[in-house]
Amino acid sequence: RVIRVPNRKVKSTTAARPKAENGNANHIGAPMPGVVASVAAHTGAQVRAGDLLLTIEAMKMETGLHAERDAVIKALHVTPGAQIDAKDLLIEFE
Repeated sequence: RVIRVPNRKVKSTTAARPKAENGNANHIGAPMPGVVASVAAHTGAQVRAGDLLLTIEAMKMETGLHAERDAVIKALHVTPGAQIDAKDLLIEFE
């Protein structure tokens, strides 16, 4: 038999992602845990309401996140393939 014992020190060295602030219209947070499948936006880009920003894959389904308003992207906090948790900060608007 093979027994695996998790190394608890590994988790303590991984950096936690910042969380999106509730009520802040400039923060786009993850609606659910999953993996970032693709990122369609880039820093400094002008986006319009309805533009696709990124897609999240969870439970073999892809969910697209779209801009709710016209804005300029200040910062991207994720890359394709990144593991995310619910309410993680993904994108900041100016």
